[in-house]
Amino acid sequence: MHDVNAHHPGVMRGRAARLAVPAGVLAAVAGAFAYVGTVDPNEAGHYPVCPLLRLTGLYCPGCGGLRSAHAVVHGDLLAALQANAPAVLGYVGFAALWTVWVVRAVRGRPLRIDPPPVLLWSLGALLLVFTVVRNLPFGGWLHP
Repeated sequence: MHDVNAHHPGVMRGRAARLAVPAGVLAAVAGAFAYVGTVDPNEAGHYPVCPLLRLTGLYCPGCGGLRSAHAVVHGDLLAALQANAPAVLGYVGFAALWTVWVVRAVRGRPLRIDPPPVLLWSLGALLLVFTVVRNLPFGGWLHP
C-alpha cells in the first residue's frame, strides 16, 4: 500500500527532525573514529596515559580501546580484538543500537532502552573478569 503523505513536505520535515539527533551522534562518533584513525595511539605522546595504568601498572577494561579503534578504522580486526576485544564488541553493539534507533526514528517511534538488570550485571561481571584476567600472569595475551 502506498502512503499518500510520504512525500508531503510536513512529513519529510518531521522525519528529518527525528533523524537529526541520530545523525548528529553518528557524525560525532565518525569524527572521533576518523581522528583516532589519523592520530596513531601506538605512537607515544598523542594521547594521555590511562591513570590506573600509570599509578598502579594495572590495565583497566578500557586500556587498548584507542588502539582497538585505530585498528578498526584501518580494517585490522585481529589487531583490534587483540588490543581490546570488549571495545570491539562495544563498537558492534553501538552500530546495532544506532541502526535500531534510526529505523524507529524513521517510523516515528521513540527509542526505548530498558535492558533487564541481569543483562547489565552480566556485562559488568564479564568486564570485571576480563579486567582481572588481563592483569594476571597468564592473561598477558589480553594486554593491549
